[in-house]
Amino acid sequence: MADFEAYQEYQRIEDYEEDSPPGEEDLLIHVPEGLKDSWHHIKNLDNFFTRIYHFHQKNGFACMMLSEFFELVQFLFVVTFTTFLFNCVEYDVLFANRAVNHTGQGLNPLDRNKVTLPDAILPSQQCTERIQSNSWIIFLLIMAAIFWIYRLGKVICNVLSYWEIRQFYIKALKIRMDELCNFSWQEVQGRLINLQREQQMCIHKKELTELDIYHRILRFKNYTVAMINKSLLPVRLRVPFLGDVVFLTQGLKYNFELILFWGPCSLFQNKWNLHPKYKRAGNRLELARQLSRIILLAGIANLLLCPFVLVWQVLYAFFSYAEVIKREPGSLGARRWSLYGRLYLRHFNELDHELQGRLGRGYKPAAKYMNAFVSPLLAVLAKNVAFFSGSVLAVLIALTVYDEDVLTVQHILTAITVLGVIITITRSFIPDEHMVWCPEQLLQCVLAHIHYMPDHWKGNANKSETRDEMAQLFQYKAVFILEELLSPIITPFILIFLLRNKSLEIIDFFRNFTVEVVGVGDICSFAQMDIRRHGNPQWMSEGQTEASVYQQAENGKTELSLMHFTIKNPRWQPPQDSSVFISHLREKVQQDAQSGPSPQLLLSEAPLCTSLLSNESANAPDNLLASVLAHPVLTASGLPGWNRRFVPPSSTASAAASVLASLSSSQQPHAGRSRSHVLLPSAHPHHEGPMYHSDHTAADSMSASDSKMVGQSNTALLSEFASAEMSLHAIYMHEVHQQKFQSQHGPGQFQPPVAMRDTGASAAPGPQMQSTHTASLVLPSPLRLGGWVEEEEEEEEEEISSNPAPDHSQTSRGSS
Repeated sequence: MADFEAYQEYQRIEDYEEDSPPGEEDLLIHVPEGLKDSWHHIKNLDNFFTRIYHFHQKNGFACMMLSEFFELVQFLFVVTFTTFLFNCVEYDVLFANRAVNHTGQGLNPLDRNKVTLPDAILPSQQCTERIQSNSWIIFLLIMAAIFWIYRLGKVICNVLSYWEIRQFYIKALKIRMDELCNFSWQEVQGRLINLQREQQMCIHKKELTELDIYHRILRFKNYTVAMINKSLLPVRLRVPFLGDVVFLTQGLKYNFELILFWGPCSLFQNKWNLHPKYKRAGNRLELARQLSRIILLAGIANLLLCPFVLVWQVLYAFFSYAEVIKREPGSLGARRWSLYGRLYLRHFNELDHELQGRLGRGYKPAAKYMNAFVSPLLAVLAKNVAFFSGSVLAVLIALTVYDEDVLTVQHILTAITVLGVIITITRSFIPDEHMVWCPEQLLQCVLAHIHYMPDHWKGNANKSETRDEMAQLFQYKAVFILEELLSPIITPFILIFLLRNKSLEIIDFFRNFTVEVVGVGDICSFAQMDIRRHGNPQWMSEGQTEASVYQQAENGKTELSLMHFTIKNPRWQPPQDSSVFISHLREKVQQDAQSGPSPQLLLSEAPLCTSLLSNESANAPDNLLASVLAHPVLTASGLPGWNRRFVPPSSTASAAASVLASLSSSQQPHAGRSRSHVLLPSAHPHHEGPMYHSDHTAADSMSASDSKMVGQSNTALLSEFASAEMSLHAIYMHEVHQQKFQSQHGPGQFQPPVAMRDTGASAAPGPQMQSTHTASLVLPSPLRLGGWVEEEEEEEEEEISSNPAPDHSQTSRGSS
């Protein structure tokens, strides 16, 4: 009855908001009070907070609008330049297949037959006639013009919208544009929360929390991460000679979001509320058939647009990569985190810059691990091919140095370029003779940063199967480009023949894992990081969770996401169940630390450990992680410790617990230990601190003069140590999970992912209650995400309407 009343109250507020005039639902409502602007009753808080975040990450109004302008110019350039190359160039003259005879006084006879660039370009009149006579060119130009005008309209809307966001930063948040780069997102978010108390941007809640803001920015992203976690997406393809392949591109991801979230026939009725019919189990089969038809129509539309999208992809890739490949042929052999890897490794409630910073730290260890797998046969072949190619290239270069006329010989430049590319490619197959083969330690070092890996990778780091699965997360850039080029062809068939079969599972997923949070709207229940509802007993939440196997998040996603969010947002008050879990973890860490090595011993082993992991450019936090990861290897080998005494063997879990316990005790304001025993720097800003002690930090005991000495470099170091703290938690939790799992199932066994199924009704989450327990945070450096060429493409900033409500209660949306 209480749930029904809460739902009715929420519906009444929704009806009140819909009383706005048509077309004004997405506007910011300004209520002037005298000479002071105020931001009251912002209806579209999802869009508002998203734009505030993008404004900060993209470094302000000028940078954003300049990028938008050059995107329009870039599109015009690609279209006009391609049209010019196809219609206005005489290639017979350019390739010297047709002789050119220049006449005129004063010309050298040798220059009469010399081809110049203007000779290969047709006159403008003849070029225009060629274009007008080709109906396909005319059609493509009309389509390009329509798309460009559409993009121009969006840019104009963005200019108006982000100009208002600029005013909001200056007037409401008191942040000048020349100082924006000096503010972290946590500081901007803190000012937003304080402003809510003064101006009531959301009129239905007295106070906003950090989780409210994250939920609005990441509403649909959390759904996607949950579907990846439950193996509902993406679709896996069985390719001959390659086995199971995970295929997920920007185009396919765009179609997923269009169908499920913000398209005209999506499951959400007003961008922040799931349509009521999808919350009832009675007509799930009919809804599945409707969704199957929508997916079929989307697949047919993709099939019709395939030629146009494919042409654009090829042209864009050519103009983007041709010069890079010529200058650095080895760049195609570099690796990048795949789109699937970014979603698989993403925590619930993790913003783009937080994910990018975490994966950036894990790039070098992941590259070292993948490069450690070398085929001896390919290495022998590569050495000989490189020798022969290098010999011929050396002779050609020597002849060119002796007489530059050698360059005029036909195809000599082509031969030099091709030989250089061959040498660069073959060198990538030749292993580094100084590399140390420690696959288990390297994979553990990767885990410290990416925080997730399947259970069966443990102990199998040297297997090719593990390497192949890792390659799905960490792919070659050449594979990435090839997938994006093939995406317009493959995407329609995935939608028509594969995704349609999962319609019923998708309907069940959204019904079972959607909750209505008052003041926020419908969100994915996994995003609440509710240990009681979605915890996994194998991940230190035994006795604290009521979740069935179907409701549990896989790979400890709920527990690790909770720890990550708590460290990122130390002022956030976790619900009671989450606080109990964190307290239990703290007690477990303190217990295991008693049997672990001392932090001083771990620090003394740092140089040897970093050498063992081939991490020659490590900083202090990386040295600390290397010591934790390599210490069990050193003690098992029987090497003496730093004091020439024998050190008893210890596990990675106990070593990580020892450091975490030291990080906790080092921040007690009246701890009876000297500063030399503190692992973290003593000068902490007010928002930095270890997870286990949030009421007081070292900043409380600092003098004013000491505080002034803390510069940006020290803040960056503190951020790195906070990231190391989360890495230590990830290592510790994985080790404890492995110990528990092996004690129940025995070594060498792993649990396959749970298939999606319907459970009828999901358990209702309990009410959120405040706790006095908070945690430390990492100060992320603002990083930009580029297009599909280098990083994950920025999502289209669609207009999202919000529907807040007055209190913190929530209603579970299970099957009825």
